[in-house]
Amino acid sequence: MTTHAITIIGDHFMLPQMFREAIDEACDQPPPMVLHTLDWPDRPMEFGMAGLREYQGSEEDTLELIGDADILVTHLAPLSRAMLEKLPKLKFIAVSRGGPVNIDMEAAREYGVTVVNTPGRNASAVAEFTIGAILTETRMITRGHDALRAGEWRGDLYRADMTGRELSEMTVGVIGYGEIGSRVVKLLKAFGCRILVADPYVQISADDLNAGIEHVSIETLLDEADVVTLHSRVTPETTGFMNAEAFARMKPGATFVNTARGPMVDYDALTEALRSNHLRGAMLETFAVEPVPLDWPLLKLPNVTLTPHIAGASVKTVTIAATRAAEEVRRYLAGEPPLNPC
Repeated sequence: MTTHAITIIGDHFMLPQMFREAIDEACDQPPPMVLHTLDWPDRPMEFGMAGLREYQGSEEDTLELIGDADILVTHLAPLSRAMLEKLPKLKFIAVSRGGPVNIDMEAAREYGVTVVNTPGRNASAVAEFTIGAILTETRMITRGHDALRAGEWRGDLYRADMTGRELSEMTVGVIGYGEIGSRVVKLLKAFGCRILVADPYVQISADDLNAGIEHVSIETLLDEADVVTLHSRVTPETTGFMNAEAFARMKPGATFVNTARGPMVDYDALTEALRSNHLRGAMLETFAVEPVPLDWPLLKLPNVTLTPHIAGASVKTVTIAATRAAEEVRRYLAGEPPLNPC
């Protein structure tokens, strides 16, 4: 009879006790569990370990925590090739993220370690945040807030040539129609705006087509949208694709929103489009380098709203991710195939 052991490495967002409670509920007789809490997000992500994009924790500490466990449940702990070589008993890793960017997947496959993730865990949270981001920027909420905090009453924001426009009179372009983009479309319908979707790899749902959602090329979307909101994945094709040419193509006075990933945006080009007032504003939630440098030019522009990569942060996200990870653990223990293998 196989004896199992679970190591849970969580953090101050994905709480290890949430994982444990979810596993206890999912499994009739859960194996022994060891819990550990990393310092994220109080301490930033780390970079530089071969084969990994971002993570938190040292090789030595992580190896010691995993020990002889055959199951690892984690959010950010690193698993490099060199580490997997030293963990012959490890057979199953549940990563509570949309992608296993803290795992060397090539090495995991070579060593026969099954890795699963939790795609779409924060789709609802990011979609809701995106609507707030659009409204914040188009209705001058940040401008009014910044002025009041500085002791200035911006009565001029009521001027017809200064005030914002309602979503009901605008065209919103959604780039990317995956888990998040499709939810953004669903939420936008309530505002009565014209909605364009650009995504060459998916079909628009029948409900959205019947509701008048238009599936268009990226060129048409940039030409016609008053608001462009980005929800694509980072791929070689999309890296830097929102560049000077793309911003120049957008309508004068349009607004750009990015609650997806930073590497898809040329920030120098965006800065120039905002400085020149070709774009009226931008709302940025993710960045190519995080945390952003204190002298970053976009921090000083008045027509930009910035948040520190928090769109996916919600209690519901934690609950969804923990529940899905626990179900994957249950399936592994029961000898059933995983739902979301990587």
